[in-house]
Amino acid sequence: MDILIADVLGDIALVLVVSSLLGAVAKRCGQPAVVGQILAGVLLGPSVLGRLPGHLTSRLFPHSALPSLTVLSNVAVVIFMFVVGYELDRRSLRRRSRAVPLVAVGALVVPMSLGIGAALVFRSDFAGVGEPHISHSFVLFIGVATSITALPVLAAITRERGIAGTTAGVTAAAAAGIMDVTAWLVLAAALVGTAQKSGRPWPVTLLLIGCFTAIMLLAVRPALRWWIGRRRSVLANQLPVALALALGSAWVTTSLGLHPIFGGFLAGLTMPGVEGVPDAEVLRPMEEIGGLLLPLFFVVTGLSLNIGTLDRSAFALLGIFCVIAGAGKLVPAYLLSRVGGLRQRESATVAALVNTRGLTELIALNVGLSAGIIDARLFSVLVLMALIMTALTTPLLSLIRMPAASASVSEGHPVAPPPASASEH
Repeated sequence: MDILIADVLGDIALVLVVSSLLGAVAKRCGQPAVVGQILAGVLLGPSVLGRLPGHLTSRLFPHSALPSLTVLSNVAVVIFMFVVGYELDRRSLRRRSRAVPLVAVGALVVPMSLGIGAALVFRSDFAGVGEPHISHSFVLFIGVATSITALPVLAAITRERGIAGTTAGVTAAAAAGIMDVTAWLVLAAALVGTAQKSGRPWPVTLLLIGCFTAIMLLAVRPALRWWIGRRRSVLANQLPVALALALGSAWVTTSLGLHPIFGGFLAGLTMPGVEGVPDAEVLRPMEEIGGLLLPLFFVVTGLSLNIGTLDRSAFALLGIFCVIAGAGKLVPAYLLSRVGGLRQRESATVAALVNTRGLTELIALNVGLSAGIIDARLFSVLVLMALIMTALTTPLLSLIRMPAASASVSEGHPVAPPPASASEH
């Protein structure tokens, strides 16, 4: 036991150091820190470190330590999803403008339809990466994998670029919020169709999940709002309540046959704020706790990623995914932003932002891998797609803003530098 504890503690220290360094390097290169942290997971996994002499990956991350690291990474993801849900209910879903619903529907339905079509058309290509059987769960999952948007990374990028309060920034964030909620619902539907550990029929599982959601939103949320608002309430410190709500909800959804991330997300939607705004005393610590542990998730992901096993057919499939995911987001988001009344540069900015994948995509991919919907080779292909799409966001935004910057300088109006970055997840 002492050796196991020592291995886990050493692994945590190593992960925090490497991910912090590569996250800082990514920021210096104009990328979100999450890109560097994902690369840290790839670097420490079998794709890079594992290919060096001495089996360094298996030595640094022994099999006995992986269950503990996996548990901690799942706790981090649950807390992260709580934060997404806690902010989403107030900031994104309540936005009202003509462009928001148009972009949300188009930038979700088009890439999802293309992904579903690809799963049905390119059967031989999927068979080449270990997916000979195309089930309805697999088809739905591919649709989610090609259509999801990472709202937290999007929000961090808009803050860095100084466009968080602009029409383009608000439109992209609000549309991404709607798309995320819908994508999680479709992913839940895909999981319900898989084999459940409880052995329940899927209609029963679906009914139980619906009842639990209704209880959380219609009973628990009003009760918490009333109790916390009482004078001298024993729940005056809301942080323990939020953490217990997130972990408890994750336990329930896991028991019902869904991944714990859904419980964390539902808990975030359930937790009441202060006058309709997320409580900073809850939000900030939860962000810090999740941000501190999230690098463990990237390393656990990296340990399941082995680029060396990919052949020419796998990279061809990667190209297909990049085209479907990229064009499926960029084209409809731009066109529908224009229909919604946005100007050309604003529409291009919205399109570039909603193409961001980041951590949210990795969470969905890990869910599919752990549920047995996809295998390790297709998982590796989709992780690379998520990394490429996220890394393209910042260069695209620079290209979009470059003409405006040149015009401003030529007119004698210097362009202000972007503000300091905030949270990158």
